[in-house]
Amino acid sequence: MDVFSADWLGICRRAVAAQRAIFAEVRGVSARTAYEGIGEGGDHTLVIDRRCEDAVFAELEALAGQGASFVAVSEERGEVSFGDGGPAMVVIDPIDGSLNARRTLPSHSLSIAVAKGDSMAEVEFGYVFDFGAGEEFVAQRGGGAKLGDERVAVGPDGDKIELLGLEAAEPERALGALEALAGRVYRLRVVGSIAISAAYVSAGRFDAMASLRPCRSVDAAAAQLIVREAGGRVSFGDLALEQASLGLDARYPIAAAAGEQGLAIARSAQ
Repeated sequence: MDVFSADWLGICRRAVAAQRAIFAEVRGVSARTAYEGIGEGGDHTLVIDRRCEDAVFAELEALAGQGASFVAVSEERGEVSFGDGGPAMVVIDPIDGSLNARRTLPSHSLSIAVAKGDSMAEVEFGYVFDFGAGEEFVAQRGGGAKLGDERVAVGPDGDKIELLGLEAAEPERALGALEALAGRVYRLRVVGSIAISAAYVSAGRFDAMASLRPCRSVDAAAAQLIVREAGGRVSFGDLALEQASLGLDARYPIAAAAGEQGLAIARSAQ
């Protein structure tokens, strides 16, 4: 079976349903603050992270059982080969915004990207589900981006930004960023999920977003395609899209905006 002919929307929606059941079962900050070791991405693994990842991998194992071959890249398990392995890659962040999920803040997401190779430029399908709002962002390469059933497009570009989303905004990192953005940005928002913030750019909710520290491929692979298919611009530092690896060890700053002027402003914060 060709991995790209799979019903990825159905796979993602089944994973969302399974994760919703997990969140409904594990309620409250205390219950969600349970750890089990360190994941392949280097962070301490929450039990709910592992359980949500298991829900996605159950779908991937079923797909592999139909003859599909690919490499899964996930925050907790690292790189896992199915069938004959690559070059196709499935890049997963079962909970983007784990701190929000642990503290029972609603803004966290499932992010899944499917790529023909190992770079951001080769992502063919992107899916981000915002559990707080219950919203689904989807893009197919060359087919545009959607929020639910509606096509979305970025807002206007310009040399001033009305609303910019900041991620990884630790105070010590934010100080310099705030100075760089002063006079160029009207308001800031911190959602706590790179995938959601980038998806908001695709729908014109944010004019731009920037992460103040390097992110991983699992955080950004799906959302960056959604932004681009909505007509926006994405940068990974000074790397071309073809140079931005989907491997779990890769680290790069991400910025996204409606156009080049907004992108330059967002990048100035980094």
